[in-house]
Amino acid sequence: MAGENILVVEDEEDVLELVRYNLARNGYKVDTAMSGEEALDKAARTLPDLIVLDLMLPAVDGLEVCRIVKNDARTQHIPVIMLTARGEEADIVAGLEIGADDYITKPFSPRVLIARVRAVLRRPPAKTATDVLTAGILEIDPGRHRVVVQGRRVELSSTEFKLLHFLASRPGWVFTRYQIVDAIHGADYPVTDRSIDVQVVGLRKKLASAGNYIETVRGVGYRFKEL
Repeated sequence: MAGENILVVEDEEDVLELVRYNLARNGYKVDTAMSGEEALDKAARTLPDLIVLDLMLPAVDGLEVCRIVKNDARTQHIPVIMLTARGEEADIVAGLEIGADDYITKPFSPRVLIARVRAVLRRPPAKTATDVLTAGILEIDPGRHRVVVQGRRVELSSTEFKLLHFLASRPGWVFTRYQIVDAIHGADYPVTDRSIDVQVVGLRKKLASAGNYIETVRGVGYRFKEL
């Protein structure tokens, strides 16, 4: 449902106007900022429903803005969509690791922009650790440590279960390998991020027809499909 307040942070006037125009055209209330300092000030004062954030900003860049927003109790709940130049894989990964919710590469289609904004705004809060998750043919019961696919019990290791539950609790959200390692093992756990790839392969195999619910986001990490 449109009408939400969106803060657009972009230092290129033509791009800023393109984003502003398309969001306003689709019913969103739009505020703008052309620097990181201005963005932080407005985010703290107005608490927008979403921030569309360019990474290449003067002085305080987009990554630092995102880090500050996500580490401030007043603003950490605000979703952030990053705008980044095509091919800046390292920046995408860095942004997701510090809490960005999605990213859009430049140049971008206005239709893609609106679709991403709508998708992020309609995401429900993550399920609690004891809620039973149901997605398509898959059921995950953390209380009983049980996974069922089309009525068939699937035996998973503790790590595989934690990995599946972590991804499934936020469908559509992209997580880097490092984020997944931290979530299922805790910070500073002595394991390589690539071990996650091996675990995902094994998990998909055990889940059989539900294995394709776990999607690979090339150059970034993994997400659970929105069903």
